[in-house]
Amino acid sequence: MEMKPPVPPFTLETAIEKVRLAENAWNTRDPQRVALAYTLDSQWRNRSEFPRGRDDIIAFLTRKWSRELDYRLIKELWAFRDNRIAVRFAYEWHDSDGQWFRSYGNENWEFDPNGLMQRRFASINDLAITEDERKYRWPLGVRPDDHPGLSDLGL
Repeated sequence: MEMKPPVPPFTLETAIEKVRLAENAWNTRDPQRVALAYTLDSQWRNRSEFPRGRDDIIAFLTRKWSRELDYRLIKELWAFRDNRIAVRFAYEWHDSDGQWFRSYGNENWEFDPNGLMQRRFASINDLAITEDERKYRWPLGVRPDDHPGLSDLGL
């Protein structure tokens, strides 16, 4: 049986840890690694796409990160209860023409008893930004521990 600690029911500390672990995984931009945090039959809503299961998740993330270049993400806990966590997030990326964007959104997560995410519902908006408006300038990969979070950045 797969386990992905921390597991529900969440406390403030374990909910914050779960959010940071998710952020770190997504910042690897490795679809295979990210998909391991989800149940085999996980249900998603991401903008207008509705991936179901790990194979769909891997295909979705592969397409996403082939379009959203130099992707860097910050997530922040918004609320939690029992086996559910709500987060807000913002990520920066550019397209193949070099246009930068900051994408803002909210996610609602539901976990199984083993800590795998069984449902993920995301609402996302994109804002075109100039290169000098970027706030996420760490090297690609996991956000450094000393880099400000969303609230600290005024986002």
